[in-house]
Amino acid sequence: MKFSAALLLLASASAFAPAARTSRAPSSLNVVIGDDEDILDKIKRILDEDTSIPVDPKFDDIVQSKFPGAIDNNKLEETVVGVLAKKGFNAGNTLLATSLCCDELARRLEDDFVKVYGNNFNLGGLSGFPFAGNTGFGAMAAHIPDDGYCLTIYGPHVGISEDGTVGKVERDGIALVDTCCGSAVAALGYLKGITEGGATVTTNIQSFTDFQQGAVRELILPHGKRLMDASDQMVELPYALYDSQDLLMRSIVNGGAAGTKGGIAILGGIQINTGPNTPDYFHPLRFDLMNSKGEILEDLLPLLS
Repeated sequence: MKFSAALLLLASASAFAPAARTSRAPSSLNVVIGDDEDILDKIKRILDEDTSIPVDPKFDDIVQSKFPGAIDNNKLEETVVGVLAKKGFNAGNTLLATSLCCDELARRLEDDFVKVYGNNFNLGGLSGFPFAGNTGFGAMAAHIPDDGYCLTIYGPHVGISEDGTVGKVERDGIALVDTCCGSAVAALGYLKGITEGGATVTTNIQSFTDFQQGAVRELILPHGKRLMDASDQMVELPYALYDSQDLLMRSIVNGGAAGTKGGIAILGGIQINTGPNTPDYFHPLRFDLMNSKGEILEDLLPLLS
């Protein structure tokens, strides 16, 4: 299709013209303070209308045996949004930020919270590490509504197949039961090669064609003994990754907290992806309410149990 020079000029001018001031795009739930409908009743109603996959008690037992304390995504969303609504967070004043893996399965958790708060700012990359760093966090903070808040969700992910195999997951349209998280398992293979004497540390982290995976491999090295001694490496792997990510996220948030305006809620944990016939889960390991000075005002984690 061809465009006239005048039309192209008009399009270019409009792209850089100041945008008209509008309200934030509404979310599916439109969660706002002062609604007549109770916040939790609204969330449950919308989730029921979305025909979410119900929890299978037998599969839930499998998940709990591997990741005690994990909760299904629906319960997580209901509880987190309900807790934060009481703290003043709503669809109009809250920016959602996530640091989750590139894998499409990781989008499920994002999609659940996008229904409430609108589109998210993506801080993450392979394995869920916050590769956007200080610069990305600073840009995100500048997008928080005036006098508003940010909810940041981060963590690695791991699969559980229908038969309970950790590190594997069924995917729609694919017969092969796939590895999940592929980046994490590849990094574990690199670690094994070093600890078992079959490989050496390389400078591949400097390669810009695959620098994120290079960083994941290096960031897992401090957990070598822990992972080699683990009774189930596939279960221990996401927790080791989380510890490294939590360290990075705390440093990034502390460095940029001053830009978070009304404050920030930090939700960190292990995202657990399952097959098409079962719901996803999340094992929350951190849920802090912080002010713009980087001070923790309240540990909200007990409210999720």
